[in-house]
Amino acid sequence: MFQLIFVLVLLIPILAIVLDSPVGRALAGRLERKGLGSGTDEGTGERLAYLEGEFARLASEVRRLEEESQFLNKLLTERPASEMLPPGD
Repeated sequence: MFQLIFVLVLLIPILAIVLDSPVGRALAGRLERKGLGSGTDEGTGERLAYLEGEFARLASEVRRLEEESQFLNKLLTERPASEMLPPGD
């Protein structure tokens, strides 16, 4: 009987540590989402469409920045030596 009580007393803090960890929070979130239902509501669809639009906008911005970077790199590396400034005194 004493051993059972001892094991239960040890399991309570261990359970609290596991449930407070990121793994425990992820499991709780997954259980919570299952309880909400499997169908997506209208708000989720709108949010998804917004995020897809933002992703497309950010992707085009990254492409633009990459092209700018390549252009500037080309200008700096292919500059003729005659156009370079003389060394300062």
